Amino acid sequence: MKAIAKPAGLAVDARHALGEGAHWAHHEAALYWTDIEGARLWRHTPATGVTDDWAMPERLATFAICEDARFVLLGLASGLAFFEPASGVVRPITDIEPGLNTRLNDGKCDRAGNFVFGMKDEAAPPQPVGGFYRLNADLRVERLPLPAAAIANSIAFSPDGGTMYYCDSATRTIRCCDYAPDALPTADRLFVRLGDARGEPDGAAVDADGGLWSAHWGGACVVRYDASGHETERLAVPTTQPTCVAFGGPLLDTLYVTSARIDLDAATLASEPHAGGVFAAVPGRRGLADTRFQGMPR
Repeated sequence: MKAIAKPAGLAVDARHALGEGAHWAHHEAALYWTDIEGARLWRHTPATGVTDDWAMPERLATFAICEDARFVLLGLASGLAFFEPASGVVRPITDIEPGLNTRLNDGKCDRAGNFVFGMKDEAAPPQPVGGFYRLNADLRVERLPLPAAAIANSIAFSPDGGTMYYCDSATRTIRCCDYAPDALPTADRLFVRLGDARGEPDGAAVDADGGLWSAHWGGACVVRYDASGHETERLAVPTTQPTCVAFGGPLLDTLYVTSARIDLDAATLASEPHAGGVFAAVPGRRGLADTRFQGMPR
């Protein structure tokens, strides 16, 4: 394991309750993310320093930029919708798990442009009841045959698209499976069991070399695992609760990290004044451009 010499530095002093869903929009050269509890979508353009935001009709858990860049696919707490930033119009697609006390949590497009996402139980403590789903380009939703989760996270895909990573954060493990965009996942198996005394796996991204970068909620770090599940690099983050990562910048060599202030006590917040902000580092690896969602509003 190699510690990255320079820790992540502050990029946007957002101070969100629950910043999440980091996503680099290459066509705009901008970073998007969400403050789930604030129910807002955010965008920061590093070249200009301009930060924009849009109010959502409910908590926004996850999202994806669409192939038709006029639209953003929203993973709202209760279901899926299209959003047109220019007009502010939200077009519902469908509710997800309406009979359960769950909400959408983490999601990512596979390499073919389908949106794969998982759920979080709203009970305290959360129970493993939420499913993993795929929204296909034709807007058909199917449940994937993966173990139910209390807090679904870490959804990411290998460079060739043949491996899907995911987790239930509460188990402190990351799993993977064989994946094809036109078939159901198979060969589900353990990928990583966290060895640290603290921290849970949260959002993740895969680099161009096939390594999985995992934000460790409660662990104040981002850890890279190679395709065999061995830790190779570790990036310190100056806040306890990093939540999600995304490679961005013109060369996709900047690692952006969102974070959260929620549940931190006063003493911790005093020592971590930028908790809930967006951080950035240059870890010596390059990422892959995120695939856009291929579906269109009807």
